[in-house]
Amino acid sequence: MKQPPVYVTPEALAAQATAMEAVAAHPKCPGSYHIVTYGCQMNAHDSEKLAGMLSGMGMAEADDRRNADFVIFNTCCVRDNAERRALGNVTWLKELKKEKPHLIIAVCGCMVQQPEMAEKILKQYRFIDLAFGTHNLHELPSLLLNLLNENHRVVSISHEENQIAENLPLKRLCKHHAYITIMYGCDNFCSYCIVPYVRGRERSRRMDDILREAEGLLEGGVQEIMLLGQNVNSYGGGTSETFPELLRRLDQLGIPRIRFMTSHPKDLSDDLIDVMANSKHICNHLHLPVQSGNNEILALMNRRYTREDYLRKVEKLRAAVPGIGLSTDLIVSFPGETEAQFEDTCSLVREVGYDSAFTFIYSPRIGTKAAAMEGRIPDDESTRRITKLIAEVEASTAKAHQSMLGTDEMVLVEGLSKRDPGMVSGKGTRNITVTFKGSAEDIGKIIPVHITSAAVNTLRGERTER
Repeated sequence: MKQPPVYVTPEALAAQATAMEAVAAHPKCPGSYHIVTYGCQMNAHDSEKLAGMLSGMGMAEADDRRNADFVIFNTCCVRDNAERRALGNVTWLKELKKEKPHLIIAVCGCMVQQPEMAEKILKQYRFIDLAFGTHNLHELPSLLLNLLNENHRVVSISHEENQIAENLPLKRLCKHHAYITIMYGCDNFCSYCIVPYVRGRERSRRMDDILREAEGLLEGGVQEIMLLGQNVNSYGGGTSETFPELLRRLDQLGIPRIRFMTSHPKDLSDDLIDVMANSKHICNHLHLPVQSGNNEILALMNRRYTREDYLRKVEKLRAAVPGIGLSTDLIVSFPGETEAQFEDTCSLVREVGYDSAFTFIYSPRIGTKAAAMEGRIPDDESTRRITKLIAEVEASTAKAHQSMLGTDEMVLVEGLSKRDPGMVSGKGTRNITVTFKGSAEDIGKIIPVHITSAAVNTLRGERTER
C-alpha cells in the first residue's frame, strides 16, 4: 500500500527561515550567486526554489558564474553525458577558485543523490564546498550557515524520500510562464531509469495546495502553467484526488493555458482524454514517451504496455482531440536490441507522426536492472542508429509543420527572435515554435497568428485580429 507523504513541519521550515536571516547577516555571506541547471523541467523548477532562498539571504543573481561568489550546479544523472558535463564544468571552477579563494562551489540534485557519489565528491573533488541531494533541497539555508560558521566542507544526503516541503521561497524564471510541481518521485522502475532511486517513490501534493498556488499565479498575470511530475497520470496515488479531476479544477480557474508532463502511456486513461477534449484551457499537445516501438524491448524496459496498446491510445487521443500534437522520447541500442527491433522504433515514428521527439542512445545507470543486462551495442552501431532515427524524426516533424500551413495558432510570445531582427517567437498550443513580426511589447502576450510557411524547426506566420 502506498504510504502518504510526510510534510516538512512549519517548525522545520521556520528554522530554515531563521537560518536564512543568519546567513544574510553573516560577515562571510556571499554577495552574489549563479545557478547552473542540468536536466529536466523538474530541475529547472528546483533551481527556482534555490534562487528564491538565495535571494532571501540577500544575494544578488550574477549573470555569469565567473562573476559570482557562490556557484551552485543543480545536476542531472538520467544519462551519463549529463553527469560528465556537470562534473567537467565543476572542475573548470577549480582554477577560478585559485583566483577567487572566497568562491563557494556547491553541487546538488539527482547526481549527488546517487549511492557513493557523496564519497566520490569528498575524495576526488576537494574544491567543492557544499553538496546536498534532492531530498533536502529545502535545507540549503542551514547547510550554508554551517559552512560559513565552521569553515569546513558540508556534505548532506538525506534518505527521507517521502517528504514534501511546501511554501518554499521562489524566484520564477519567467513572468508569463510558470512551473507547478504536482508530485515527486516515481514508482514505475523502468529497467533503464535511475529516477526512482534519486527522486524517491511517488508522493503527490495536496490538491488544495496546488490550486492555491495556481490562483496566485493567475492573479500575478501568468499566462501558462506547466504541471510537473515524473508521471503526472498517477497523481493522487489511488485517492479521490486524481489527475483528471485536478485538471478539471485548474481549467475552471481560467488560467489561459495549461500544459503538463510527463505522462506514462500505461496510465493514460479515458477520463484524462475526455478532460483534454472538453477543456477550455488545456493545450492540444501531449508528451507521451514511448521509448521503443518493439514489444520485446518494451518488456525488457519494464514499460508495461505494448506497441499496440500505445497506438490504440494515440488513436483515441486523435479522435477526441482533433489536431493534437504529440511528442515523445525514444531510446536506441538498449541492451540486446537487434536491427529488426530498432527498425520497429523507426516504423513507429512514421506511423504515429510525431511533432517532435527527444532521441537518446541507451546510457547504463549503476543500480538499474538494465545496467546488468548483456548485449551492449557497440558505439559505432549506436551512432548509426541514432543518426537514422533522428532523420526519421526530422521527416516526421517536417510533415507536422507542413500540416499547419494555412491554420491559425494562438502564440504565447517568449522573446525576440535571435536570428531575425524585428521578429518575435513563441509557442503555439501544439508546442511548436512560431516566429512573426513583433516587438518587445509583445513578450508575455498571447497573439493570434496565421501560419504562412514552415521551416525545419519553426513555423512562420502573420498576426491576425480577433
